[in-house]
Amino acid sequence: MLNVENLDLHYGQSRILYEMSFEAPQGQITTVVGNNGVGKTSLLKAIAGRHPASGGTISVGGKPVRLNTAFQAARAGIGYVPQGREVFAMLTVHENLETGFACLPKAERFIPDAIFDLFPVLRDMRGRRGGDLSGGQQQQLAIARALIAKPTVLLLDEPTEGIQPNVIEQIGDALRLLRAQGEMAILLVEQNADFAYALGDSFIVVEGGRNGPRKLKADYSKDMLIADLAL
Repeated sequence: MLNVENLDLHYGQSRILYEMSFEAPQGQITTVVGNNGVGKTSLLKAIAGRHPASGGTISVGGKPVRLNTAFQAARAGIGYVPQGREVFAMLTVHENLETGFACLPKAERFIPDAIFDLFPVLRDMRGRRGGDLSGGQQQQLAIARALIAKPTVLLLDEPTEGIQPNVIEQIGDALRLLRAQGEMAILLVEQNADFAYALGDSFIVVEGGRNGPRKLKADYSKDMLIADLAL
């Protein structure tokens, strides 16, 4: 579903990513791991159109796409859940979800019941402002907002960061359900070794802006993951 080939990224004169190549198959969770500062968040930003890549190609469903803006990425079927959540603090939960309508045809601009089935807490808090939610509730809102646009690729940047354990479990259950539906490729950046290993079908280790080979879970132990998180 998602294919990245020879992706380069610069911030000014600084090169951040070096010819990164990998695939994230439909119906699977592909987990990106590595120490802080190796380029994981920059990778997601490039795929999400937040920062234009310097070179390489990104394909969704076998079709190369231009991702110079976040709107182009959303139109291409890429949903992005950024690190830090970035919900609109002064908008209600309902209004935050409505911001996902922008790239949808008018006939599809509604919030499906499946969103509230996935995250029931949001149904009870539809009228509450985003800034008044707990960190865990904001994270669920950020994921739900990305799903409104009906993505075929879902990018998540450290969704467990600063989240209480019971909400981490709820988020994990939601991602398992999305995977089981088999309709999207999920690319997960995560530092929580337990969460990453429990959910990942395959793993990509990033070191110094470069990625190693994709490792299948059958050939990759949790101890190996913990070691790679320290690279």
